[in-house]
Amino acid sequence: MPCRCLCKQYNANSIGRQGGGGVKEPRPKAAARREASAPAKSGAREVHAPKPVDAATRTEIFRRLHALNPEPRSDLEYTDAYTLLVAVVLSAQATDAGVNKATRRLFAVAADPAAMVALGEEAVREHIKTIGLFRAKAKNVVALSRILVERHGGQVPASREALEALPGVGRKTAAVVVNIAFGEPTIAVDTHIFRVAHRIPLAIAKTADAMEAALTPIVPDAFRRHAHHWLILHGRYVCKARKPECPRCPISDLCRYPEKTAKAPSPVTGDSGSGRSRSARAG
Repeated sequence: MPCRCLCKQYNANSIGRQGGGGVKEPRPKAAARREASAPAKSGAREVHAPKPVDAATRTEIFRRLHALNPEPRSDLEYTDAYTLLVAVVLSAQATDAGVNKATRRLFAVAADPAAMVALGEEAVREHIKTIGLFRAKAKNVVALSRILVERHGGQVPASREALEALPGVGRKTAAVVVNIAFGEPTIAVDTHIFRVAHRIPLAIAKTADAMEAALTPIVPDAFRRHAHHWLILHGRYVCKARKPECPRCPISDLCRYPEKTAKAPSPVTGDSGSGRSRSARAG
């Protein structure tokens, strides 16, 4: 199968991860507990409007993001659910570009669980040594691959619970995999989503898990599958942490962020499926 490059559109995943892989339901490790409880710092420090926008405004926000980018993509490269899972696990504290560079080498020699186990931890380390935490990640990749072979017939499970039982896989990693690989409408709250949600605000929460719980029921049904990627891409390329690019933001006139950097542009027009607007497509 040819590689599907999830390239920048709208110009997806610093995803935190941690988990367990024992026979019994694993107790969350320290990193996973921090992932669930710690707020996204950049968003938590910011001033935001005291009350989230109403349902009609939320719908218009997602309508515009859809019009600009009907099929949003992450920046990671993968060919199937397994290579996606490995790429997301490797992306913790690493750039997507750095992960892609490493996985091109790695997947050329091991693109399925059995091949990864046969390759071994030492060789995996050599292929991914250019990214952060490569020793721990190599150990997790080989361990999760072995579990997939022994317990799942070499296939990536479609449930979040089964994914979170794999070494190196936490709540957000599992959410990303089931969203992209299996079409489940999940929202994996990272620092970008946390920041964007607070600035608009779509919801107000103190932790990533609380923000996920707040956002999940309020995203309009028609936009649930891709809401995760729209918010991540918007935060990564437009609503940036240090200097949001409000002049080119397609939802600036709907956003209540009190520290906007410029006047709002013309609203995006057209129906939700058009993929066209008067606002320039980012990137």
